Amino acid sequence: MMLALLILLPLIGGLLAWIAERKSGLLSRWVSLAALLADALLIVRFWAGSSGTAEIERGIWIDKLVLPWIPQFGIGFQLALDGLSLVLAALTVFLGIIAVLCSWQEVRERVGFFHFNLLWIIAGILGVFLSLDLLLFYVFWELMLIPMYFLISIWGHEDRVRAAWKFFLFTQAGGLLMLLSILVLYFAHGRTTGIFTFDYELLLGTPLSPAASFWTMLGFFIAFGVKLPAVPFHTWLPDAHTEAPTAGSVILAGLLLKTGAYGMLRFVLPLFPESAALLAPAAMTIAVLGIVYGALVAFGQTDLKRLVAYTSVSHMGFVLLGIFAGNAISRSGAVLQMAAHGISTGALFLLVGMVQERIHTRELGRMGGFWSPAPRLSAMGLVFCLASLGIPGSGNFAAEFLVLLGTFRASVPFSAAAASGLVLAAVYSLWIAQKAFHGEPIRQAGLVDLSVRETFILAMLVIAIFWIGLHPAPVTDLAGPVLGNIPSSGQLTGMFR
Repeated sequence: MMLALLILLPLIGGLLAWIAERKSGLLSRWVSLAALLADALLIVRFWAGSSGTAEIERGIWIDKLVLPWIPQFGIGFQLALDGLSLVLAALTVFLGIIAVLCSWQEVRERVGFFHFNLLWIIAGILGVFLSLDLLLFYVFWELMLIPMYFLISIWGHEDRVRAAWKFFLFTQAGGLLMLLSILVLYFAHGRTTGIFTFDYELLLGTPLSPAASFWTMLGFFIAFGVKLPAVPFHTWLPDAHTEAPTAGSVILAGLLLKTGAYGMLRFVLPLFPESAALLAPAAMTIAVLGIVYGALVAFGQTDLKRLVAYTSVSHMGFVLLGIFAGNAISRSGAVLQMAAHGISTGALFLLVGMVQERIHTRELGRMGGFWSPAPRLSAMGLVFCLASLGIPGSGNFAAEFLVLLGTFRASVPFSAAAASGLVLAAVYSLWIAQKAFHGEPIRQAGLVDLSVRETFILAMLVIAIFWIGLHPAPVTDLAGPVLGNIPSSGQLTGMFR
């Protein structure tokens, strides 16, 4: 029942936070923080208990919960935890705590409803990472959507309603394609075996014709590609990030994008190994285009938040590349990049929010000379700009190195093309650092340094990003055996050497 408790705690905490607003907004904040801290204790218990166990070493489930739900239709309440989902669940709870702390002073209206939506997004994301029934997975997939829509449309910036609708329409369209593919699997398995079920483990190996397998797989791929986001399904992301409140941007960049990558690892590759192998060259091409395109467009932005949003398109391209390069090294790098990107880019969005709160603008042209009046803010900005470009010692460096190393084994041209994104990342990262924190003072009115709360939040993120970079083994050792059990697509990508 501990797996169900992981999801129930933020669900119940969100409801209690909404009710607590009747007494005070501060009580809502503390209720939300307490719910996520309790979740963190469960994650720590799972992590400590799984260290060196046979389940981890074989890449099988650490814990599993199976309860009847609608048995006449083959629908069960099935949750399971392995090394991959444990890593991502830990990232979810960690960044959820960061999101609550960073909104402590920023959100002053409808505080209870804000935390209700925030915690229900967290619950939906945890459900996505833990679900073992495909219909239950779809329920949690949709659960993330509505609260994020409200988070953007109510507490966002000037053009928040349009951005929220764009986010909703893109992700809802992808979700409907995935639901159609789930139903195809359900009926195909039922016709073949006489057992109609949404059980993930039973659906593995469902016989489909090559054409049906490819088109069914494509429904999953597009749904996950929209959320990743992969070019050309990325256009909702810059608008959503730009208009979202700071906590919303942290959740979007750090967690929601990772559900798309997780879906490809958990569903696309194991359910459709042959079709995924056929798609691999195209997927790797899309990944490289995203890496280069995101970096180039980022460099042309004048809005700092929009710039950081486009860096997400570039960095998540490395995740997609690592997944479809088709070997354990590249996929380990992809998982490590999921964690590192969530931390480093989440930190950059936090910094943008802190700057905007102080000087009431995100325009790079109106920034400069921050170092003298705000040395702690500037130092944190420099650290995360360097982490974004992949400085050795950071989690981004370790992740991108593994992705490129694994991709090099599959395809030298793809690896070389993706490496150009690292050069572009260095350009825009150093440009941010120079433009905002150094140079001649342009706008310093109201600029004060980080508070104790803000320093604590960013310090936790600094520790996390360099802990992953200097000691990635806890992450790769947990996820590695799971990734090793995923069918390889390297037999086709190898022809592109």
